[in-house]
Amino acid sequence: MKFRILAVIFLFLSSAAFAQNKGDRGYHVKVGDPAPNIVLHLIDGSTTSLEQLRGKVVVLQFTASWCSVCRKEMPHLQSEIWQPFRNKNFVLIGVDYDEPLAKVEAFKKEMKVTYPFALDPGGKIFQHFAYKGAGVTRNVVINPEGKIVFLTRLYNTKEFNAMKSKIASMLREK
Repeated sequence: MKFRILAVIFLFLSSAAFAQNKGDRGYHVKVGDPAPNIVLHLIDGSTTSLEQLRGKVVVLQFTASWCSVCRKEMPHLQSEIWQPFRNKNFVLIGVDYDEPLAKVEAFKKEMKVTYPFALDPGGKIFQHFAYKGAGVTRNVVINPEGKIVFLTRLYNTKEFNAMKSKIASMLREK
């Protein structure tokens, strides 16, 4: 009987949490919100912040080596977004969720991506945008004025192409 009651409580809490996040896909930010001024510690030892990147189109790609969907998306980010836009007023930063430097370096090398990567110990940067435990494979697109203009979740070709169009459009406006 105790087990059944605990199971019912667990299902209730799980469904309540899902209902809370169903419409926002795990984000607690939304398009139009100002992006928080986070500091990014890049794996090359340098640091930057969203404030320092103001004036550029910024994409934060939340990823991790254990994420199969991230691995599926990364070659597309490299070839369809980073390569064509990298010499424009644009930056793409892979933000690796809670993995040590050596693992992130090996992951980046294995995936053959050249865009910069930042560490996210404990998922603290991630939690500025999405709920803890909401899952990676997310892209946050920030316009030159520092506002969030596009949010993705998982890898979906239609959504990815819409993100790519949004980025291209903002870069043409500059």
